[in-house]
Amino acid sequence: MAKPFFRLQKFLRRTQFLLFFLTAAYLMTGSLLLLQRARVALPQGPRVPSPLQALPVAAVALGMGLLDSRTLHDPHVSQELLLGVDVLRSPLARPRPGPRWLRSRNSELRQLRRRWFHHFMGDTQGPPALGPEAPRPATHSQGTYIGCFSDGGQERTLKGAVFYDLRKMTVSHCQDACAERSYIYAGLEAGAECYCGNRLPAMSVRLEECNHECKGEKGSVCGGVDRLSVYRVQELQPGSRKRRTVTYRGCFRLPENVTHTFPDSLIQANVTVDTCTGFCSQKEFPLAILRGWECYCAYPTPQFNLRDAVDGSLCSQEPEIQQLGGYCEVYQTPVQDTRCTDRKFLPTKSKVFVALSSFPGAGNTWARHLIEHATGFYTGSYYFDGTLYNKGFKGEKDHWRSRRTICVKTHESGRREIEMFDSAILLIRNPYRSLVAEFNRKCAGHLGYAADRNWKSKEWPDFVNSYASWWSSHVLDWLKYGKRLLVVHYEELRRSLVPTLREMVAFLNVSVSEERLLCVENNKEGSFRRRGRRPHDPEPFTPEMKDLINGYIRTVDKALRDHNWAGLPREYVPR
Repeated sequence: MAKPFFRLQKFLRRTQFLLFFLTAAYLMTGSLLLLQRARVALPQGPRVPSPLQALPVAAVALGMGLLDSRTLHDPHVSQELLLGVDVLRSPLARPRPGPRWLRSRNSELRQLRRRWFHHFMGDTQGPPALGPEAPRPATHSQGTYIGCFSDGGQERTLKGAVFYDLRKMTVSHCQDACAERSYIYAGLEAGAECYCGNRLPAMSVRLEECNHECKGEKGSVCGGVDRLSVYRVQELQPGSRKRRTVTYRGCFRLPENVTHTFPDSLIQANVTVDTCTGFCSQKEFPLAILRGWECYCAYPTPQFNLRDAVDGSLCSQEPEIQQLGGYCEVYQTPVQDTRCTDRKFLPTKSKVFVALSSFPGAGNTWARHLIEHATGFYTGSYYFDGTLYNKGFKGEKDHWRSRRTICVKTHESGRREIEMFDSAILLIRNPYRSLVAEFNRKCAGHLGYAADRNWKSKEWPDFVNSYASWWSSHVLDWLKYGKRLLVVHYEELRRSLVPTLREMVAFLNVSVSEERLLCVENNKEGSFRRRGRRPHDPEPFTPEMKDLINGYIRTVDKALRDHNWAGLPREYVPR
């Protein structure tokens, strides 16, 4: 009985192996036939995206190692990055001729990798050049296209305001931004950069050299590598923001050496405020100074820093009398002070790894704006925020451990994360303000306000209960584990900007002129400040919330004093 059973078992094993072999051979044969059929028959109808192209960008990038789990799960990562809105667009170059079957799946993968790598890692190379069918100047723009100009020298060709939008730059957007600040010319470079000025560039080049397409406007030319597409701005576009107005800064005593302090002047009878500010705007100066019939144009300087205003009645006399006095009226023109707008990566890797640490909502982005403009070097980030990168924070996409940036933004706490840094600027803000700012950001982005329904929902008390303790533990951890710290209070930075910023820059071991610090003070607001009326009750904290937060405030205040730092500012404790 055992022998027949053994034979049957042996037969079944052979049959199983034979069936497996036949199945594999059948599948391989079928695949080869399908491939052969695809080679002899051209596809009909429109091209269908491949399965790889339909994958979410974040999944593809994660598989290729360009993103890690820390980036994908960080709350500060832009949703535009995760969704990959513009990464899988068609390439700007003309598609290669030939049928669809000539391109293998491997070539598609390489092409996708190239597009992804260029979009997020190819900063130094700029946007891709266009093929034979180069874009044309925007025809729907109200401005007049002047031509293509060189911009490769030591100084910028258009020295006025500078703007970046590395995802949505258009010709109209650049023109509106320049017209809003009373500039005559708008120049676009590398597909995403906008420069303004009142003086036409001297060196023109062939039109074909401006061959980069605008990031936010297909078919329109936005300069090239070291090339500017220059438009003459005629008027603001329909529906755009209003032109910025002149701001009265106050009455000040004239410096002793007027001709040395004020670089340009206009002296004529019956000169008015409009005449003087228009003249200085044309000359690209941020300050217009008026004394009687004399008009001067200048920048803020150590000799004329606009900190010691006098009684306005001293400047309100008749022009003939005011001409004899030593006082003047100062007006802020719409022109941007550009002495501190140039920024770059560090020429060599930094030997000291510095963190710019804060609790979320404590003004870290604003502090980065000040540091970048004061030092002239980009700041990095432990995270990747596409919104910040698209608005000019180019260090945002640099790897946070590259040491090519002057300091690195982080909200992390905990011993391991803190001890990775050699030193840190610890930025602290009133927890009441920080919690409101971070809640607004989570609900409505960097510049928006949370809706009324958000404040009235259970989301707000849950947020306070979880984040208030984080505010406290963040400071305590950095005080405990930080190797070398500079504690900066947000309120003090706003109240006394230049002295506090000077201290921060010295901590970063960078030498900065007083003129550059005054330029930063003149451009202190930056691009990421919430404006307009808050749509919610300015006091959203319940008594229970206040008791909780005040307890954390006392804890942090005591910890600062125990580590030989000044305690928290008086306005923190308690409400």
